[in-house]
Amino acid sequence: MQTFTFLLGFLLISTLVSAQIKPEIIPVASGEIKIYPVLHATMAIQYKEQVIYIDPYGGKKAFNGIESPTFILITDIHGDHMNLETLREMEAQNMQIIAPQAVIEKLSPDFTQLTSLGNGKELNMGQINIEAIPMYNLPEDSTSRHPKGRGNGYVLTIAGKRIYISGDTEDIDEMRSLQNIDIAFVCMNLPYTMTIEAAADAVLAFNPKIVYPFHYRGKNGYSDVENFKRLINVSSDRTEVRLIDWYPTL
Repeated sequence: MQTFTFLLGFLLISTLVSAQIKPEIIPVASGEIKIYPVLHATMAIQYKEQVIYIDPYGGKKAFNGIESPTFILITDIHGDHMNLETLREMEAQNMQIIAPQAVIEKLSPDFTQLTSLGNGKELNMGQINIEAIPMYNLPEDSTSRHPKGRGNGYVLTIAGKRIYISGDTEDIDEMRSLQNIDIAFVCMNLPYTMTIEAAADAVLAFNPKIVYPFHYRGKNGYSDVENFKRLINVSSDRTEVRLIDWYPTL
């Protein structure tokens, strides 16, 4: 009986460990930045004692093995970005949340530590600087799922590295004009954001050192991120495309 109990306990621990997310490690002079690809557009970034959760989605279990957040960044009001169920499971009502005003209005008054950050604004959070970047669909008309000014992409500067998180956007001028981006997370799914061809063309315009396709599950399945990588590789020897699985079985 004791042997059975030990084996059962070992299997449970092994299952929990295997479910933990392996981070991408970005070396910096002062140590390392850890980036955890959680699910779809959701990630966590850790630098020293600071941990950021970005668009928490997938339930509390999706963050198994990741330290609790110092603060939370949200890009837009849609449920795969501003996910109330996940935020409540995490007991985020008293956590620091930074988001565009449209998100703040939906979270208030249940969530108490809210900071509004609009397109073009900056905020310093300890060792991390946050720039809010426009994200929107084209054309800019009444049919847009993501109108200009409602949501944010973000550029985070951490230990000298500039990390771009696109939010739900298309191939917009504000993305093309980005400069000195070390790491980029770029969306590509229809009909919500853009095609892989449009995403590749935008990436080639601003030439990040590393790009990760993310947010690539669309209405008809997954976008062809392998083809996205090929499009970048045939046109650029500067940008490295890194493919990781954003859709684990939780």
